[in-house]
Amino acid sequence: METAREVLAALARRYAFGDLEALMSQGTLAADGRTAPVAALCAFGQRVLDLDAEDFGMPEEAGEVPRDLLDRARASRMPQAPREHPRGALASLRPAYSLLLEVIAIRWHRRDMAALVAAVHIAGEYLPLLAWEPVLGHAGDPALIGAAVRGEGSRFGVPVEPGSARVCDHTRPERSACERTLRVAKEPPSGWRAYLDRQHSQVAAALGDCAARCRTPCTVMTRLDDLVRADLTDRCRLAADFADGALVKLRHAAPVGHGFGVPSPEEVQAAWARARRSLARHPLGESVADDDSHPLPGLPALFSAVAAADLRPDTLLHDVTERITSTLA
Repeated sequence: METAREVLAALARRYAFGDLEALMSQGTLAADGRTAPVAALCAFGQRVLDLDAEDFGMPEEAGEVPRDLLDRARASRMPQAPREHPRGALASLRPAYSLLLEVIAIRWHRRDMAALVAAVHIAGEYLPLLAWEPVLGHAGDPALIGAAVRGEGSRFGVPVEPGSARVCDHTRPERSACERTLRVAKEPPSGWRAYLDRQHSQVAAALGDCAARCRTPCTVMTRLDDLVRADLTDRCRLAADFADGALVKLRHAAPVGHGFGVPSPEEVQAAWARARRSLARHPLGESVADDDSHPLPGLPALFSAVAAADLRPDTLLHDVTERITSTLA
């Protein structure tokens, strides 16, 4: 039995929550009453590691999860109804990016490169909203965003009249997503969830383009104070270069992208080294070149520069592991 406990504890320390839960369900340690709490923690840990954000902080069928862990996960949850509270990742993306840093580090240590690349891609998609958060006062919440992007002179979500000159750099899908975000808070939960699944990341891209790439700015940008606007533009350009960089492009060679290959750890390191050299040329990207303890050195500094806040890797999954091993002891 001691050997079985040691194996289970080793799996927990490797964040192998799914394997650990499977062994527990087969009867390991069932007689001493530890199965239910460990199984619940494993189900919760696997959900967080998989970045299943729509169900963060929800009760687990396997059993009861400690309230403090659920509350921490809810900070990164995507609300599944227009008026759901708290607003989670729509109120602030900073907890989600701290969690992404922890997940990326764990995937590296487990040598799960496909999952690592998927997490990096998610980070790149929503990075413009992280940049806009200090300006908006929220992370692109559709229920609140109208005050910052509507009004006379704004082209945000405004359809292009047939035959008229194109003066907005947004693509057709981006214009459609911007128009939808201004009304989706009045839709039923099914429409809200469809928007989050298919269009919210396009709104992030559109706002990034407004700040970093627009050649004919409308009042979405011109209404801002000059210093605020210049700072936002710098941070969105840094976010755009990360999303266009070598590390994020690895997704297209992985199963989560359009091919069938999985990058090796060496390929991931090489891609990040190329991306870091490019990002370090930005005035705000100099700190990305500094080494730190993260497996992708400089990534916490990049997210912090874009967010205009100090972002460190979360310890949520580490703390789940500690709860599991203490329960098994």
